Amino acid sequence: MNKLEYTDWQLISYAEAWQRQTDLFNEIVHEKLEGKQHTNYLITCEHPHVYTLGRSGKDQNMLIGEEQLKRIGATLYHIDRGGDITYHGPGQIVCYPILNLEDYSLGLKEYVHVLEQAVINVCSHYGITAGRLAGATGVWLDIDSPRTRKICAIGVRSSHFVTMHGLAFNVNTDLNYFHYINPCGFIDKGVTSIEKELNQKIDIEETKSLLRFELEHLLTRKNK
Repeated sequence: MNKLEYTDWQLISYAEAWQRQTDLFNEIVHEKLEGKQHTNYLITCEHPHVYTLGRSGKDQNMLIGEEQLKRIGATLYHIDRGGDITYHGPGQIVCYPILNLEDYSLGLKEYVHVLEQAVINVCSHYGITAGRLAGATGVWLDIDSPRTRKICAIGVRSSHFVTMHGLAFNVNTDLNYFHYINPCGFIDKGVTSIEKELNQKIDIEETKSLLRFELEHLLTRKNK
């Protein structure tokens, strides 16, 4: 069985993280096609203020221009994952699982389900009831309510059943930065964080550990 290696890149620029995960992704694809042993990766990090727009995203969901982006200290990247626009910033856990899904007997839809379930389980640890919203990826609170709001966005890329990109989980995130976009293309849904729901700062390192545990547990279970 190919091993799963965890690492935390801490606070890292989006450009550097994108390049690093692309290199690891290409490494796994190459070794897989060559029939060689490879390492799968589970990576967590935080980013400085940045917006990312996926392949299927619409430019109009970015509500401000370059000058305003500079003014709020943010950047914008058009990237190669699925999904629309989202925000990354300090206080948010970004997780990049770079995995050969065949090692875990997972299809892409099941894999996204695993990511969602891991976050749902972490939310439950904090006493927050979270779940899935029909027709939308990610993890949501108060589903089927006028107050439906997203606590975790998910967008992945897959080739040869190898994944990159992943999830963005709002822990102590500055939610004001979501005012400058239509998050994930939605104009009628809010965003939230663990901090906002509990009205207190959260130990983000503890949350990273919980997320790592849940992901490793769910992936290991799938592999049995």
